[in-house]
Amino acid sequence: MKKHAIALALIATFAAGAAVAQDGPWMVRARAVHLNSANGDSTGLGLSVNDKTIPEVDVTYFVDKNVALELILTVPQKHTVYSNGAVLGSLKHLPPTLTVQYHFDGGSAKPYVGAGVNYTRFSSVNLPAGVTIDRNSFGLALQAGVDFPIAKGTYLNLDVKKVFIRTDVAAGGAKIGTFKVDPVLFGVGLGWRF
Repeated sequence: MKKHAIALALIATFAAGAAVAQDGPWMVRARAVHLNSANGDSTGLGLSVNDKTIPEVDVTYFVDKNVALELILTVPQKHTVYSNGAVLGSLKHLPPTLTVQYHFDGGSAKPYVGAGVNYTRFSSVNLPAGVTIDRNSFGLALQAGVDFPIAKGTYLNLDVKKVFIRTDVAAGGAKIGTFKVDPVLFGVGLGWRF
């Protein structure tokens, strides 16, 4: 199911890019993103999750030539959860993010910065009996990137984001601390403006 969703998103992205002849208010990007987790932990368990490279698709709408709204999407991502380096369990997270961007005027390169909100839903949580986490996280998202035109309506994109994702951890029903994933995401991909 997950592979089909990724394939459909990529096909739609490529089809949209091929169908356009000029820049318009919409932009769709497909990126490969490396997720590098901060792994901050106040539980005393030495919690961490693995870093990984994930697919990402985003849809951007330009309100005017400088201001845009971007919705960043992926599929639920599975992570191994470690305690002091030993496998403790696993979980999945789905982190849609909405940012407001400012795109700078300039030469051929199109740099931008953005800020917004992330909502993360944790699912398929597999931890030792009695250990639970809050399934919902809301946090700030910061972004900077640049689009390089490579053909009419087609761009090479480089992007970096800092996303604040955290969850309370409980054992036996009592909160024992907070685990902060707070990843930095480094992305590279293609974008199509139409």
